[in-house]
This record gives sequence, C-alpha cells and structure tokens, in this order.
Amino acid sequence: MSAPASEVTALLAAVEDGDGAAVNRLFPLLYEELRRLARRHMAGQRPRHTLQTSDLIDEAYLKLINVKRAAWKDRIHFLAVASRAMRSVLVDAARRRGYLKRGANPIRVSLRDADGSLADGGTGEILAVDEALSRLAALDSRKAQIVELRYFAGLSVEETAELLELSPRTIKREWRWAKAWLYRELGQQTPP
Repeated sequence: MSAPASEVTALLAAVEDGDGAAVNRLFPLLYEELRRLARRHMAGQRPRHTLQTSDLIDEAYLKLINVKRAAWKDRIHFLAVASRAMRSVLVDAARRRGYLKRGANPIRVSLRDADGSLADGGTGEILAVDEALSRLAALDSRKAQIVELRYFAGLSVEETAELLELSPRTIKREWRWAKAWLYRELGQQTPP
C-alpha cells in the first residue's frame, strides 16, 4: 500500500528545504515501490549476481541522500530519480567486473516492451544500453529521459507525460523514435 500523495509531497518538500530526517521518513513510505523498481532492474542480471534487491535499494538510497539539493517534484519524479540511481549502481558494478571488453561482438538487447526489463541479458547489456543512452542524451536529452523513464523506471506513457509535462502522444512518438535509434546503435534490425 502506498503512502498518501500529500504526505510524500510534504516530505519531498522538506528534503528540498534541507531536512535530512525527512529522507529517513520518506524511504519507508515508498519502500514497496522502490522494491518493485529494484526487482525490475535486477530481473536481467546473471543468476549469481553479487547484488540482491535490498542491496540495490540500499546503494540507491546512499546515492540519493548524498544529493546536495534534491528538487523532487512529486512521487513519480522521486521514483524516476531512484530508478536512475539504481541503474547507476548496476552500471558501476558491471564496469567493476569488466564484463564489456572493447571490440567485443555487438550485444543484442531487447527493447520490445517499455514496461519490460533487461530480462534476457546480463551485465554486458546494461553497459551497452548505458553507453548508447549516453550517446542519445548528447543528441537529444529529452528522448534519453523518455527511455530512462519508460525502459528503466517502468513508468507508463501517462506517468512519463506527467513528469516531463508533455502530452502522452508526444511521449509515444518520441519513445518510438528513441527505440528505433537505440536498435540501430546496438547493431540490431528494426524493432519488432
């Protein structure tokens, strides 16, 4: 059961005002949603991955509380930032293990579902998608944000539109473009 939106919004405002204790009250209220996000991120990891779901939440928490001036607008925005922190933790772990070697064969990544995860692959896929996403951000930061929110955070079209203050139609159009661009960058054919 999720916390009332007004309570979450009030705590987010308190965090923005510098109330460190508000972060400690915020996380328990959103823990189940954070757990869902962490499970989504962990779904594509290799079977004996060293991080567990709770570890991923803890590492993301550490990244989030070390932000100097957080400006989370609402619950959706906070969860999107938390998802980005989780992705960052997994990318850092993958880099440490050195799964992606320079000059390796192209890695196939499934982007067929916006609400799917990296279900068929492992750490190398996370690095490949992260690198491609960095290139996309240099080309068009809004499309990269849409990919992060739809693909990594698992937000719906409507939630993404609300967070980015765009129409759902624009989100759908830009998601299709970004997905096609990523397929090309990752050495794949057109999206299914």
